[in-house]
Amino acid sequence: MTPTSAGLPIREYVLVALVTAALTFLLTGLVRRFAIKIGAIATPRARDVHVIPIPRMGGLAMYLGVVGGMAMAHQLPVLRRAFEYSLDPLGVVIGGGAIVLIGALDDRFELDAWTKLAGQVMCAGILVIFGVQWNSFWVPWGGVDGVVGSVVQLDKNQGGLLAVLLVVVMVNAMNFVDGLDGLAGGLGFIAAAATCAFSLGLLASSGGDVGSYPPALIAATLAGACLGFLPHNFQPAKIFMGDSGSMMIGLMLAAASTSASGKINYITFSPSDILALLSPLFVVAAVLFLPLLDLLLAVIRRTRRGESPFAADKMHLHHRLLEIGHSQRRAVLLIYLWAALLAFGAVSVTLFDNAAVFWIVGIGLLVAVLISGVPRLKRQRNGTSP
Repeated sequence: MTPTSAGLPIREYVLVALVTAALTFLLTGLVRRFAIKIGAIATPRARDVHVIPIPRMGGLAMYLGVVGGMAMAHQLPVLRRAFEYSLDPLGVVIGGGAIVLIGALDDRFELDAWTKLAGQVMCAGILVIFGVQWNSFWVPWGGVDGVVGSVVQLDKNQGGLLAVLLVVVMVNAMNFVDGLDGLAGGLGFIAAAATCAFSLGLLASSGGDVGSYPPALIAATLAGACLGFLPHNFQPAKIFMGDSGSMMIGLMLAAASTSASGKINYITFSPSDILALLSPLFVVAAVLFLPLLDLLLAVIRRTRRGESPFAADKMHLHHRLLEIGHSQRRAVLLIYLWAALLAFGAVSVTLFDNAAVFWIVGIGLLVAVLISGVPRLKRQRNGTSP
């Protein structure tokens, strides 16, 4: 029999997120001094937006905050279930520690792309060893007897490979999008908060199945770490999170998404339940739509030029917003708006009335489009070229 909980431990998750945020905020100053001492400094390059050397390796403070939040959760009787019935949080602590170490080495010594890719695959493998992998997912075809769609069951090898692929894609997506002060941290917070809301929705719909506790905990600690780091990183940044931070965000988001979506027990839902029929892969894609889009466009753009997919350039989405005429802060806030609309819009479909959600998200997207194009419209009105 599956253990259940009587209610949603929302206050406990909020407490863990706030503790994680406070620890990250306090530790970031110490990590900044450490980064300066060992020479982990981001010197301005042609593709960079910052113009003065800034220390990086802020991901180390974020990871320590996550570990502190996990330890706090283990002391709370309700949230301890996340550890008693699953190894997912432990896998994230160990795999996250490994990827932060690899990122910290890159922040200091500039590792080559293939070495980092090998490290990312290794860290994804650690998650799979601890059971963070896909068991099944819903597809909108193959239904019988009037049932919409069907469930694809995966064996351990298939589920593990899918989990590794998702980790590598998300890690590199967050790494690619980390180009403006506060951008990766804010997107990480939005994506983690949306994933946590999705997990709590699963927890409520399943009657308190403890299988939904680990992903909510992973997402809550990540949201707290990003929130605690942002005051140090928002423009003008005092420290960058570096690859140690962006890769950790990608790994934890992939782990939370896999833990939440890859293990849904579809038997507990009726065929008409939108939560059961909405493919978890769509929720994952919506949560990280902008970073994934940026990654895809970058790979296509570079391969068409005959370059490596990992070659750096200055044509990411945030660079294009700057070219249109937005300031750094406005560009970051605009990307926040786009990401929040897509992420929470996708999750809201699983929780609220679909028609209302579509209207709200549609109006929000229209406003975002208008705001994004304001500088270009002003230039056209004044007769100046971009």
